[in-house]
Amino acid sequence: MRWPALLLAMIWTAQADAAPAGLTPGMPVPQFSRPDFAGNLVEMSAYRGKVVLIDFWASWCAPCLVEMPHLIHLQNRYRSRGLRVIGISMDDSAGAAKAVVGRFPFNYPLLLGDTKLGLRFGGILGLPEEMLVGRDGKILHVWRGEIPAASIDAAVKAATG
Repeated sequence: MRWPALLLAMIWTAQADAAPAGLTPGMPVPQFSRPDFAGNLVEMSAYRGKVVLIDFWASWCAPCLVEMPHLIHLQNRYRSRGLRVIGISMDDSAGAAKAVVGRFPFNYPLLLGDTKLGLRFGGILGLPEEMLVGRDGKILHVWRGEIPAASIDAAVKAATG
């Protein structure tokens, strides 16, 4: 892992429950439209009425890779209750991000983010970062850094009722 990335990961781990500047629970989720790695268009507006867990990650982020199997499990467990997970890679290149695809049995769309998209979400400065969006399109929770799986589980369970 590169030193700047390690330093950022350590800083954001200490602030795991902090929301990004300017983006807080109760606000509408930023809208976006991007192709996923399979070439399908992912539009945030199409998820209205669903509970959405957005996962910002990168191929070089060890905590991101550790939590991916859990996100896959959550998608399986709560899909019938309306949960949809979206993974957004903040890698600098699509090649690095796509190399992760074969490592896990993903059951949710993965797409490539960039600085512009990150800024729409309040600035993605540390990874992983997750955001839970309610059926009404409003942000319920924002987590930065490595967080206990139980925190996400409880929030997803409550949101999918």
